Amino acid sequence: MAVERRTVLKGSAAAAVAALAGGPFQGLLAPPASAVGRKPAFRELRAIPDLRDGKVRLHLPEGFSYRSFHDTEFPVTLDDGTRLPGRHDGMGAFVGPHGNVVLVRNHEVTNAPNTAAFGPGTPYDAQAGAGTTTIEVTPFGEVVNAHTSLNGTMFNCSGGVMPWGSWITCEETINGPDVGPDFTGASNVGLLKPHGYIFEVPAGGQSDRQPITSAGRFPHEAVSFDPVDGILYLTEDNFEFPSGFYRYRPATNPMKTGKLDNDGHLQMLAIKGQPNLHLEARQRLRATYQVEWVDIDEPNPTFPYTPGQVAPTSNDAALVAVGDQGRARGAALFSRLEGQVYDNNVVYFTSTQGGGPGEDDSDDDNANGFGRGNGQVWAYHCRSQTLQILYQAPVDPAEANLRFDFPDNITTSARGTLVVCEDSTVDNYIRGLSRGGQLWDIAMNRLVSQLTGLPRFGDEFAGSTFSPDGHTLFVNIQSSRGMTFAIWGPWERIGV
Repeated sequence: MAVERRTVLKGSAAAAVAALAGGPFQGLLAPPASAVGRKPAFRELRAIPDLRDGKVRLHLPEGFSYRSFHDTEFPVTLDDGTRLPGRHDGMGAFVGPHGNVVLVRNHEVTNAPNTAAFGPGTPYDAQAGAGTTTIEVTPFGEVVNAHTSLNGTMFNCSGGVMPWGSWITCEETINGPDVGPDFTGASNVGLLKPHGYIFEVPAGGQSDRQPITSAGRFPHEAVSFDPVDGILYLTEDNFEFPSGFYRYRPATNPMKTGKLDNDGHLQMLAIKGQPNLHLEARQRLRATYQVEWVDIDEPNPTFPYTPGQVAPTSNDAALVAVGDQGRARGAALFSRLEGQVYDNNVVYFTSTQGGGPGEDDSDDDNANGFGRGNGQVWAYHCRSQTLQILYQAPVDPAEANLRFDFPDNITTSARGTLVVCEDSTVDNYIRGLSRGGQLWDIAMNRLVSQLTGLPRFGDEFAGSTFSPDGHTLFVNIQSSRGMTFAIWGPWERIGV
């Protein structure tokens, strides 16, 4: 059985309130009074039956309802004949016809041997089994139609909703025929194309299946777009090595052209006056840094190889080929940057294993990858170009599964509250996070397999995204037997 990177790295995590407010980081609402002190009864999570079949899969606050769909514990066939894969991951929501919602959803299928592309159409790489599916759904989780919108990619993890009506999907890998096997041990010899790129998927149609190579070849996680400056921000989830925070400056403004070009310039975040600062290390309360950006000269490295043979360049060497260019010029070091979202001039992003003890959490003796913390949430203010730690989990592992455990995908509600998905191994939650550092529960996974009868509480939440009108939170269970939920209820009452 292939070793999943997420399984290897999951371990202890913890959380506590790191109260942060003021300054330019005003994008989050203050918490409701009920979020402070003893939790009132209406905020308690309780078993709620799934409107699909009456089975309990989630615990939610009083007054909330949900329906699941595209549950791949059993075969699901889409309207175009696609056998739906699992690994439902990052997802974006768009305005659909007749009051419905259009979802573009990633499927993070890995590099298992002989994994052919799913779905119709000409795939980017016929030997790569990931991609995206597009679903029209009612605000109450009833599927109207669904089809393949991108195929032939790998490790499609998260991405981002673009204001011109597209989803940018990200490959969390640098696999290809030009590099050696990745952490799964699977050979790359059979692959036809290099991977490690971002792709654009229009909400209303098909991707052109052309990678945006100028935005970098590295283990991408998520993107967000600042429409004021016309800049795309990118996170890197590099498990074994330091990760970076990047920006891509397209040559033409996609707000005018309706498409992200492949002629732009890639840069990497650095801290002024503090080259190679270890931001994966534990931060002081309200730590704030002035940012500068360093150039990446070769965003799309390729490596010599002989077709049909194992490439001489190791996967590890390829993983750092882009990031090392930035670090040579002083770029900052993070631990596993994952979800991100742009809201009101601020980009919020998570560092899944950031916040560990010590000032230098290098990976020299760490079998669980780079970074030893239980998670951080960062805020980058685009106008002032300042970076601030918004939330940081404590080191104590005893509270990990009780409070906050490995933050991953992230979004904002219509009221500005951050909604954070957890990637834990025990109980997985969706949490609300206010600008004052208050944390509260929105949902808890209580999924039980219909095939084995065993609990699936360790299956992570991913792909959180609100419908454009804020009525429905759509979120995925990211596992080989994935599924999607539509959740609705009195969001304002619980501070979301």
